[in-house]
Amino acid sequence: MCGYLGQISYQDINNKIVSECNEAIVCRGPDEKKILIGNSSNEFNASVDFNFSFIFNRLSILDLSSNASQPMVSEEFNTLLMFNGEVYNHEELREDLENNNIKFQSSHSDTEVILNGISHYGIKFVDKLVGQFSIVFIDFKINKIYLIRDRVGQKPLFYTHNNENLYFGSNLKSIKKMSNQKGVDDEQLNNFLNLGVVPSPFTIYENIYKVCPGEIIEFTFSNNKIFQDKYFYWEPSEFISDEAFKDSEIIELMKESVNLRMRADVDIANFLSGGIDSTSIIKMASENNKLNTYSMSIYESSYDESKWFNFVSTKFKTNNTTINLDSENISEEEILNSINIFDEPYSDPSTIPSYLLSKEISTKYKVAVSGDGGDELFGGYDRLSLTLQKKTLFSYVLSKLYKVYPAYLGTGNRLLRHSRDVNTSFPSFLEDKKLMSLLGVKSKFNFSKNYLNNSEDKIKNILIAEIKFYLSEMMMLKVDRTSMANSLEVRSPFVDHRLIEYILMHNFESENLKNPKKILKNYLKPEFSDEFVNRKKMGFVFDLENWVYRNKTFITSKIKSSEALDHLNTNKLLRLYKFKSRINALRIWKLFFLAIYLNE
Repeated sequence: MCGYLGQISYQDINNKIVSECNEAIVCRGPDEKKILIGNSSNEFNASVDFNFSFIFNRLSILDLSSNASQPMVSEEFNTLLMFNGEVYNHEELREDLENNNIKFQSSHSDTEVILNGISHYGIKFVDKLVGQFSIVFIDFKINKIYLIRDRVGQKPLFYTHNNENLYFGSNLKSIKKMSNQKGVDDEQLNNFLNLGVVPSPFTIYENIYKVCPGEIIEFTFSNNKIFQDKYFYWEPSEFISDEAFKDSEIIELMKESVNLRMRADVDIANFLSGGIDSTSIIKMASENNKLNTYSMSIYESSYDESKWFNFVSTKFKTNNTTINLDSENISEEEILNSINIFDEPYSDPSTIPSYLLSKEISTKYKVAVSGDGGDELFGGYDRLSLTLQKKTLFSYVLSKLYKVYPAYLGTGNRLLRHSRDVNTSFPSFLEDKKLMSLLGVKSKFNFSKNYLNNSEDKIKNILIAEIKFYLSEMMMLKVDRTSMANSLEVRSPFVDHRLIEYILMHNFESENLKNPKKILKNYLKPEFSDEFVNRKKMGFVFDLENWVYRNKTFITSKIKSSEALDHLNTNKLLRLYKFKSRINALRIWKLFFLAIYLNE
């Protein structure tokens, strides 16, 4: 794991600014810092002359020696690599490369596997990688720079460029400062208000972009200009099929995914929420390992799963540590810290417990395994079944009432869920156009066009939307920022492209709509009661509603003081306070987060 920054330019580079921008990402790699500054023709005999300045911060997890340091250079191939993440099948890939007479300097570095693999096989070697990664690969022989992001977007990679300069790195605000980009993109600000996140490839700032999940961006340096091309090496919709589903096959795939993510040269912890997803992983991992688990006890009884995670810990004899969370005792400082760790705006308040739990784990561990991704993979959210349930004439009438329903009540989207049109009903769970109406703004972004595939298989369409939007844009962003702010690498066995491909290629039975996660529940039934496996999903949250309404003065003062939000009709904020609900609390939190983020 790591954080990195880089600038490549035909002009002189201000290395001091690059160094200053690095301060924001030291937490991503506190074990080692390496700087590489030079000129392409002088250092690498490139035919095109350009300057470069790279900084790499390493969190040492595999091959702790200096032979695995980055930026890593291949003198044989005249190539360079910077890599953030983990490639879990690096041992198997290394064996293949060694059989092809490729020499290695490190004992078992996954970084060197990627460097030699792409250098030898070409950029298509990325198809072989199982893991989470953002990659910068430079081939000085042909003057090309490749920016590559893993299939599900687990690791961040931002960039901006003009004819003379290319900037890239792991942190959005660092790229903003390095490139001297100043403007907030109002269209993307509006998208954030609607979606709770800025969708890829955009960012909140003008002219700065994300590499999309599963995307390769290719820059060519030629004739004193920088040329860009981009393409996707992985697209989930290409895997849609209707083969026979076998529970045993996907369970074996999951076990392999878990076992791969238990590889490390440091000790590993496990998240244990007590839910179906984390419990399934604990069961699989405990077959070959003595586990150290971490759980969070939430004071509010409606969200607390202490009973269940204690039961799971006892069942599999884990060494469990419990962190207590009481929303009434969370300080303003902790709230602000949980926001300031984000380099891009993000609206899900589950960041607070995630951040605090990661902070505690990081006092003893560098790596933790989580159950993130199970809901997106197996249709665990109610929105799948509710979207596809049979709609009546009464439902049709209710959906039409949406247009006249008052925006400030906070429950208008529930009416859209009754629509017979999947392109209307499913986005209603994830968008909030009524909030935009309340604030007097609009967006051109079309959720259905961007995330809902046009396949005849409606279930697969929604699963792809869950993967491409909620998993990639929301969940993985939260997991990365809350963990890496604490120098903790989180591995998610459910977020394995082979599992995703299997689900999409096989028949997702209608029974799964009535009984979400049936496969995992059946896997757990030999050890657990029906009460355990069939209980209602709680989610990893805290009592946001009461916190927001208790801290009205503090929150409204922050929102009102934000100059970046002056164009919004924030006076309507007071109307949201009059109608107390979790939905309105989430809206207020969204504006509060944005104000803190932009003010910083």
